[in-house]
Amino acid sequence: MPLPPYQKILSFHHQAWSAWSWIVCLFTVVLVLEFTTHVDYVFGYLYTGPILISASRLGRKATLYATLVAVVLTILNIWLPVGEVVKPATIATRIIASIALIVTGILSDRNRRYAQAIAQQQVQLQSQEQLARVREDFASTLSHDLKTPLLGAIETLKAWERGNFGAVTPTHYKILAKMIRSHQSTLQLVETLLDVYRNDTEGLQLQLAPVDLVAIAQAAIASLTELASSRQVYINLGYGDSDFRRAMWVRGDALQLERVFANLLTNGINHSRRSGKVEVVFESQAGYCVVKVLDNGLGITTEQLPHLFERFYQGHSDRQAKGSGLGLYLTRQIITAHKGTIWAENRLPQGALFCFRLPALSVHI
Repeated sequence: MPLPPYQKILSFHHQAWSAWSWIVCLFTVVLVLEFTTHVDYVFGYLYTGPILISASRLGRKATLYATLVAVVLTILNIWLPVGEVVKPATIATRIIASIALIVTGILSDRNRRYAQAIAQQQVQLQSQEQLARVREDFASTLSHDLKTPLLGAIETLKAWERGNFGAVTPTHYKILAKMIRSHQSTLQLVETLLDVYRNDTEGLQLQLAPVDLVAIAQAAIASLTELASSRQVYINLGYGDSDFRRAMWVRGDALQLERVFANLLTNGINHSRRSGKVEVVFESQAGYCVVKVLDNGLGITTEQLPHLFERFYQGHSDRQAKGSGLGLYLTRQIITAHKGTIWAENRLPQGALFCFRLPALSVHI
């Protein structure tokens, strides 16, 4: 159990006074030995004791003072007490002893700083371990305390919608459909949070295989038909300058890449005008497969462009009024893990373009 603040202060002062007491006692003993014996006898080396105690207990300034006092007293003993004959060898011995004391002070201070740095690193490691435990608890809460009730609620609402609990009127059906969509959106947000957490801590694990981006895009479009219909948005798939359907093969994780398409398409649908259009355009560029997702919404401000793919980022315009700020962040994680790049641009006169490119397979499957 940690000590209260006042007890820590008292303990610190007690240790300081104890250290100073030892230093004074040692200085007194060495001083007596130095100044009561012949000048040829050098006891100055014993001053290393107070210097070491100062470095370990009192800090840098006390170490400096102790070293200076020790050096002065060692040199002063050449002339005090007065009347003794001083030989050149004695002066040289005293100078060597003073240098040794200075080196002791420097090394002691350096060791103290090293010890402090090690202690700080240990504290940081302990903090990181605590943070890791908090993250584990967070993931457990997401996966159990949030996902499980949501899944149960969705299944219950679907059963109610099917008429398992009695007749369902058209009005009730519309309400139930909205409730199911709301719960599914919340579940998707929880899963996105969990995926972002796992990717940040463990890295994104990919199941790589040759995949066709066009087929993945078509699957994502099919899954978003209901959302696009409710927003009255039309989704179109094209191939740049060509009207012919062609495969766009890359080496990737089909499930993760479908999430990329779903995130970008959902973003485009949510920010397009009523009766608007979201386009998915495929292009080939010098060994890369390029995918563009275009909408006709309000566009992106210049200030927002550098931050769109940051975690939890939400701009201040109507374009980013919805969402958690995690969809584009997760999208960038997936594309980066595939050794690709992703970016956003403004369209003229209105709308936005989200584009990513992935290394193309050199051999068509």
